[in-house]
Amino acid sequence: MSAVVVIGTQWGDEGKGKIVDFLAEKADVVVRYQGGNNAGHTVMVGGNEFKLHLLPSGILYPGKLCVVGNGVVIDPAVMIKELRGMHEKGIDTSGLRVSNRAHVIMPYHRLLDEVEEEYRGEHKIGTTKRGIGPCYMDKNARSGIRMVDLLDEKEFSEKLERNLEAKNHLLRAVYGVQGFDYQQIKEEYLGYAEILRPYVTDTAVVLNDAINAGKKVLFEGAQATLLDLDHGTYPYVTSSHPIAGGACIGAGIGPKKISKVIGVVKAYSTRVGEGPFPTELKDEIGDLIRERGREYGTTTGRPRRCGWLDAAIVRYAGILSGIDYMAITRLDILDGIKTLKLCVGYKYKGEVLKEFPASLKVLAQVEPIYEELPGWEESISDIRAYDDLPANCRRYIERLSEAAGIEIGIVSVGPRRDQTIILHDMF
Repeated sequence: MSAVVVIGTQWGDEGKGKIVDFLAEKADVVVRYQGGNNAGHTVMVGGNEFKLHLLPSGILYPGKLCVVGNGVVIDPAVMIKELRGMHEKGIDTSGLRVSNRAHVIMPYHRLLDEVEEEYRGEHKIGTTKRGIGPCYMDKNARSGIRMVDLLDEKEFSEKLERNLEAKNHLLRAVYGVQGFDYQQIKEEYLGYAEILRPYVTDTAVVLNDAINAGKKVLFEGAQATLLDLDHGTYPYVTSSHPIAGGACIGAGIGPKKISKVIGVVKAYSTRVGEGPFPTELKDEIGDLIRERGREYGTTTGRPRRCGWLDAAIVRYAGILSGIDYMAITRLDILDGIKTLKLCVGYKYKGEVLKEFPASLKVLAQVEPIYEELPGWEESISDIRAYDDLPANCRRYIERLSEAAGIEIGIVSVGPRRDQTIILHDMF
């Protein structure tokens, strides 16, 4: 039995897609367990760039079973667009399985996401306006529409009619915007249902059967630890649970079936949207990292805020998810920077904090405790063995491992599959 969970340790955009894509070669099954098309994974295959928002990264490997679990919220139009994009590039999608318990994003979710964000004014949370949050709200309010409902015309029609009456009233009365036409949405979504019907099944059964049969199963988290609804920098978080524990709920497997957790760490920090960012760089180095690393959102195109690597955050992520190994990515972006800084903790009002602050007010006022490390001049993109990395590069990696309390398992020196150094087998 081998079930490996890959999570992001920071605010997302760590390069999880590249790591999952690399590991997917050895996996039999690849699983998405939370989030929706607010996620964006960029994967390079044979010089071609693929941007995935809903489909698991394993879709790019022939013969893999790719599962979209019950914890994911699905925009059918987006999923169908991605499937057609794969077909146009000659990629087989017959291995896709979609949970019949996954909730469906409706047009009113997207509109509510937009008008509610505008309504917040200066207190915006930085939503992608894809309808993810409102869909999860309906799920928790027990008024959501699931894939199993979408495939049953009578059930879907009744739920849609009931929901539209309430949503249209809310949109008109509170936000002063026009609602939606029942018949139009019904016809549109029943059309989606027929396209997706062959893929929909009870994925919890599929996954547990695979694990019990000794298959290698890879779970990919979307977003990251500090965007977790409970443990992230609330309210500037997502509406689901990207940490390793989320895989159990979002895929329908027991915690004892997870054999290993890998935390993906970008060699520097980035954040999209609002919220405190203790190591943020608002200078030439921050601009250099952004441009060199093409730090613009896969989903939104928004420029990412950039800063020094924060080992305090990585340590916190390790505690929450029980991370066994870290996979460090984008090291090559730091080539040629003379002096690097690594945050190893925080001070608040002169006192060293022993835990990651729950209060955003405190997090916004902390003073990062930095250690300076010498950078490396050489390009590392063509290096394929850990011991061949520049001494200062190894020192940077090893100090991060020491400060975070997590062993290094994978080192990525570029976006391609072959630009990956493995220190420990993950399966």
